[in-house]
Formats: sequence, C-alpha cells, structure tokens
Amino acid sequence: QVQLVESGGGLVQAGGSLRLSCAASGRTFSNYVMGWFRQAPGKERVFVAKISRTGITTAYASSVLGRFTISGDKAKNTIFLQMNNLRPEDTAVYYCVAGSGDYSRPQFDGGRWGQGTQVTVSA
Repeated sequence: QVQLVESGGGLVQAGGSLRLSCAASGRTFSNYVMGWFRQAPGKERVFVAKISRTGITTAYASSVLGRFTISGDKAKNTIFLQMNNLRPEDTAVYYCVAGSGDYSRPQFDGGRWGQGTQVTVSA
C-alpha cells in the first residue's frame, strides 16, 4: 500500500503562491491516478486536480483552472500542486489521494489519502 504525506501549506496573502508536495512511499505514485482535493471549514471535500499514471494528462476543477498546476517527479516519488494567484476562497485543508481505476473515473473514495495540509489565504 502507498502512504502519502502532504506538506507546503501555510499562510499567504491574496495573489500569492504556494507549492504543495505529496510524498509517496511504499509504492510509486505512477501505479495510481493521483489527485488533490480540498475541504473548507463547514464544507464537503471537493476535487481540485488529478494527473494520470504517465503524468501526461491532467484535469482541474473550474475554480482553479489557469491558476493551479499538478505535476509529478518520479525520481522523488512526489506529486506537486503549484498554486498561483491565490484567493481567500482557496482557504482549505488540501489532501492528496492515490486512486485506482481508470483516469477518466478514478476510485478516489476508496483510495489512499494523506493527512492534509492547511492553506490559508488572507485578503
């Protein structure tokens, strides 16, 4: 089983940038469809981005398209989420997940999740 540890969260002003990391161990992330989700206070956890096993194909929630970029480094067995032009509404706990199944419909609900990292964006 893969284990995931997120890092890189913090406090940033609106318009700033952060890069989140998701370090995988136990298995290489290329065995999975990898994704980022976020959960704001009092709200459900929602999809942010995903990347295919090959690292070639990516997809984003409309709310982050053009501002966030998901990528992977196989040598480091780590997935990244580069977040630019951050907004207060991006404030949330961000989770990394390893899902099985097809890229088009990955099984994230039954996947392996990290513990999350807090991102806070001040106005």
